[in-house]
Amino acid sequence: MALTGNVKGALLQLAGMGLYATHDVIIKALGETYPALQILFFASLLSFPLVVVVLMRDPQPGTLRPSNFGWVILRTVCAVIAGMGGFYAFSTLPLAQVYAILFTTPLLITILSIPLLGEKVGLHRWAAVIVGLSGVLIVLRPGGQELQPGHLAAMAGAVASAMAAVIIRRLGRRERPMVLLMWPMLGNFLATGAALSLAYEPMALADLALTGVIATLGLGGAVLVIQAYRTGEAAIVAPMQYSQILWAMAYGWFLFGEALDLPTAIGAGIIIGSGIYIVWRESRGVSANRPATTARLRAETVTAPKSAVLQRLWPHRR
Repeated sequence: MALTGNVKGALLQLAGMGLYATHDVIIKALGETYPALQILFFASLLSFPLVVVVLMRDPQPGTLRPSNFGWVILRTVCAVIAGMGGFYAFSTLPLAQVYAILFTTPLLITILSIPLLGEKVGLHRWAAVIVGLSGVLIVLRPGGQELQPGHLAAMAGAVASAMAAVIIRRLGRRERPMVLLMWPMLGNFLATGAALSLAYEPMALADLALTGVIATLGLGGAVLVIQAYRTGEAAIVAPMQYSQILWAMAYGWFLFGEALDLPTAIGAGIIIGSGIYIVWRESRGVSANRPATTARLRAETVTAPKSAVLQRLWPHRR
């Protein structure tokens, strides 16, 4: 029995999320020994050859000079903050807590789409945003647990990733994919390279190779996400993003001895439900821009570039 396009799309998205989760697990494992920014530096450095191969598909001639300098700089800053925040959070917090916080990205995209895209958000989606953000408070439970820098880093990563996603939507096709990919990579390389002067641990060759695996998994996940959205409807494919919490629970329990506590489970459930509701509302045509649906809900890092940008370079074969 042949699978429908939506089933294929959902399965591709689930596989992509599995690669992303493994990408994040390796970050956490290396983070027990090495500074997070050092891991990010080498992982992004080893991403360059892979991304260059993809960029060779760019049919548009030109240079790395942006056509929209201010927006590209702002997106670059946001992407660097998102990568740093994500890597640090995964290195220091339980996986499920990090994912629960990063899952606020579509909620934040909905808010940021108002000033940046001129989007009109109705009562239903505002209610979903408020309820979803209340889930973050349940996860963080101020006063009930000691808030760590990793929690702040995860929130900063979610906000920055949402901002970067909305900027891509605002720019549309007025900027070359090469510029949108390479500027964050160069910015990250400079920022994390400078951080090596503050904290550096000599890396074993096997651990250095694992940073290359991080780069490969990130790009592989992005490619699967592209194929998922081309195969199935966004309203079906997008919610599969949240399967990462299942990977987090399995990996966390098996590799790191992490147990999913009740507040994290409840808060994550509220955040996920709100995100799915927003995607569902957008899929009904309530919004012309559909920012949360089309932005691809994975939080951005330099080693896991935005699939929406890569999609412009990846051939579409039917």
